[in-house]
Amino acid sequence: MPVLKKIVVRNWRNISLQELEFSPNLNCLSGGNGEGKTNLLDAVYYLSMTKSAFGASDKYNYSHGSSFFELAGTYDMHDGVQARFGIKTAEGEEKKVTRDGKQYEKISDHIGVLPIVMVCPGDSSLVSDSSDERRRFSNAVLSQIDREFLADMQRYNKLIQTRNVVLKGGCDDSILDTIDTRLAEWGTRIYTKRGDFIRAIEPQVGKFYQMLSGGRETVGIRYRSDLDKGSLYDLLKENLPKDRLLGFTSCGVQRDDLIFTMDGDPIRKVGSQGQQKSFLISLKFAQYEIMKEKYGFAPMLLLDDLFDKLDFERTQNLLKMVAGEDFGQIFITDTDKSRLETIIAGITEESTFYQTCGGVFTRQ
Repeated sequence: MPVLKKIVVRNWRNISLQELEFSPNLNCLSGGNGEGKTNLLDAVYYLSMTKSAFGASDKYNYSHGSSFFELAGTYDMHDGVQARFGIKTAEGEEKKVTRDGKQYEKISDHIGVLPIVMVCPGDSSLVSDSSDERRRFSNAVLSQIDREFLADMQRYNKLIQTRNVVLKGGCDDSILDTIDTRLAEWGTRIYTKRGDFIRAIEPQVGKFYQMLSGGRETVGIRYRSDLDKGSLYDLLKENLPKDRLLGFTSCGVQRDDLIFTMDGDPIRKVGSQGQQKSFLISLKFAQYEIMKEKYGFAPMLLLDDLFDKLDFERTQNLLKMVAGEDFGQIFITDTDKSRLETIIAGITEESTFYQTCGGVFTRQ
């Protein structure tokens, strides 16, 4: 499995320049809110996914007064070879992603090379916000484990934009028919793979939730799509008069949603804050399990402020899960240094501990 040995962060939010080395097992970051813990985790995430875990535009990642940022990571790869990955973004320039100094032809070729899972307080948006967030989650997982899915999504999204422009401008039906034929092809594959993914991850979510909550509730995931009603090609034709009036495409996999349930009801309506957090942690750990099975090794795991708002029993159950031998390199943050020290005691002897203040990380 890829293990991050060293990272260099320059002009990244409140981190002006830091060079840090990490343990292959457990890495702990402690410090107050706003001091840089989450920023560092997101830099690690960015090195894997070439974008922020929080969906922030690159211009918001520059340090104050800077017009660029650079990230570089040295990894021990799963094949025993060491590799250095770099990302540089500057205002008015194309983002550059490199491996051992050689730039990727397509940035998407890097996705899945450094598999990663991040669990953070912002995950609450998966329950509380619109379907966009839940689609983004499923897309992020599938893009790491299935290159064909990523290619289909990129082609589909680009062609949807083209179709919307055509709808607004007006054209003969033959052009739209050509577009709709391709959309139906790619959209059907996306629909099938999302469905397969939900069927695979749902029992894993249930398993981890049982471990975390003590088995008090039953959770599930329902996949909802326009394609449940019929073929995408037929739906596009059926909705064409409405789409012409609206000026955009009103059906398709770009409207898919995941319904998270507890005892059969939407968890956003019936679940307490603690239950929702337990579900989201279980969802991300299930993602971890699916990715590990696909790759044959453990992805990197980032745990940001997980222990806040969890009761003692759920915290203990979570630690038992994390401490299992199946887990690889882990990063954990907490505002409470003593709590973090107590939490990691007994998990592993090989760990690093950093205290952060104002974007400066000091090894303890």
